Amino acid sequence: MARRIDIELTSARPDGTWTWRAAGAKQPKGVLEGKLLYEGAAVGDVVRAEADFEIEGIFVTSVLPPKAKERKEPERLQIIGPPREHQGVTSSLVPKSERGRGERRGPRREGGDRPRDGERPRGGGDRARTGERPRDGERRGARPSRPDGRERAAHPPREPREERPAPPKPKRLTPLNVHRAAVLESLSPEQRPVAEQVLRGGIPAVRQAVEAQNAKLREAGGTEVKAEPLVAMAEELLPRLKTAEWRDRAEAAAKEVDEIALRDLRSVVSGADAAARDDETRLLASTLREALERRVAKQRDEWVKEIATCLDDGRLVRALRVSSRPPDPGTRFPAELSTRLVDAANAALNPDVAPDRWATVLEAVAGSPVRRQVKPVGLPAEPGEQLLQAAKQSAGLVPALAPL
Repeated sequence: MARRIDIELTSARPDGTWTWRAAGAKQPKGVLEGKLLYEGAAVGDVVRAEADFEIEGIFVTSVLPPKAKERKEPERLQIIGPPREHQGVTSSLVPKSERGRGERRGPRREGGDRPRDGERPRGGGDRARTGERPRDGERRGARPSRPDGRERAAHPPREPREERPAPPKPKRLTPLNVHRAAVLESLSPEQRPVAEQVLRGGIPAVRQAVEAQNAKLREAGGTEVKAEPLVAMAEELLPRLKTAEWRDRAEAAAKEVDEIALRDLRSVVSGADAAARDDETRLLASTLREALERRVAKQRDEWVKEIATCLDDGRLVRALRVSSRPPDPGTRFPAELSTRLVDAANAALNPDVAPDRWATVLEAVAGSPVRRQVKPVGLPAEPGEQLLQAAKQSAGLVPALAPL
């Protein structure tokens, strides 16, 4: 079974092989071929690798080079606009007496007339000559004009970006603990503390609680408590408590059987074998099991339909990637669909295809369930070093690549 793991290169051997171990741990570890590594590989590099987990051990089939280090500073875009005509600001100093008369009387219009009432004087009076900023309320909000005197046009508002709604998240299972509380209420005062420890962590939690209590008694010089009777009591209470807990979860799952997460429903069904002990709980378990099978079958049909639709539309890469994500780990790939997928992949991996397209299809094939049946027609006429390296690294996943 192939999967991706993070490995750390530990040493290079004289025969061209390298030793590795799991990143941050001593196990698992193994040996890989040096030709699978990238240029500049060094001891201590932590990389992503494809590995086959078999009975004889773990075999690394491909290694991805480490990601480049991120920039310390954010990238910046330089905005270059059209050249603007520079107009200098000139000012002239006038005597105080004349400046006072000008502010009192205001600037004259052409022909020596004063501005009429309510008419804004042109030129801004003395402030235009002295470079002073207009006071609050004067020409506030006016659009800036271009050097040629025309006003700038206002930009039209941008259309809102259409956002696709995210798929709804499945509900999490939230039991009410009704049956568990009823069991605790029915116990005697001596049994209840033991039952609470069982609910926290099972029989090991009871042993730890007894040991902690005995440690305190030893320090105080008291008599220690024997653990055997308490452990026997815990073993007797355990089936009742587990059944009550399962029944709370099962009843909550039955109310929203089509809306809760599939993993929560699967966990409830898997726990029914040990918890369903009477006719009522067995009927509840049977109902949940049928609902689980129905939901899994529906997702499997949708998965197969999506792959077939992608093949009909000519989207081979999408079909291969969808095939690598089955809805259930035990889902078997249909034989008819497997034949169509293999034939389409063989036809796409031919010498007439561009190298970048060839590499994209190869990457999708390497992660699909039909990778061992795919037999490429041939490499492109000028594959390039990058495509050849990718083909060598994928030869362990796609055996038909080795002769090419």
